[in-house]
Amino acid sequence: MEFLLIIISAIFVNNILLSQFLGICPFLGVSNKLSTATGMSGAVCFVITLSTVVTYLINQYLLVPCGLEFLQTIAFILVIAALVQVVEIVLKKISPSLYQALGIFLPLITTNCAVLGVAITVVTKQFTFGGTAHMLNLGEATVYALATSLGYGLSMILFAGIREHLAGNDVPKAFKGLPIALITASIMAMAFLGFSGMV
Repeated sequence: MEFLLIIISAIFVNNILLSQFLGICPFLGVSNKLSTATGMSGAVCFVITLSTVVTYLINQYLLVPCGLEFLQTIAFILVIAALVQVVEIVLKKISPSLYQALGIFLPLITTNCAVLGVAITVVTKQFTFGGTAHMLNLGEATVYALATSLGYGLSMILFAGIREHLAGNDVPKAFKGLPIALITASIMAMAFLGFSGMV
């Protein structure tokens, strides 16, 4: 039951893009086409999940026992940067077209605050289930990271689909481009706010 609560909460109730506003730069920058938004979502999903697991293990078995918790942010950034390099190498070999389409945004996953935000949240925030608050164990942290990244991907893909549809519509000149995108994102955020009473 706890895993289900974590999944629903991370995807819908506390969506990292639409309620926590982390990772907005690629959300607005890569969401012009559905194909690039899907590719970026997949890459971010992989990096968030893997980096959260690795940073959780580093924190629990290296930083905390040695009393080096103050190095969390620096250590986490280094791990994330290394994982993004691995994703970049793999994408270049497996899907050169996606690698070219993502362009500058692929290295920007390193500085995507959603990736670092999830890693830090998992090791610092206490989660409440059934009235008791506790820190997440490795299994719960992995599920939380995966669900959060799926919520990120869901928001990104929905937003890209709406933006593609808007590109073919007659939008007033004052609202073309980024203004209509921001209005659309705010309406999506209000729609996701409707899930707030679920968990």
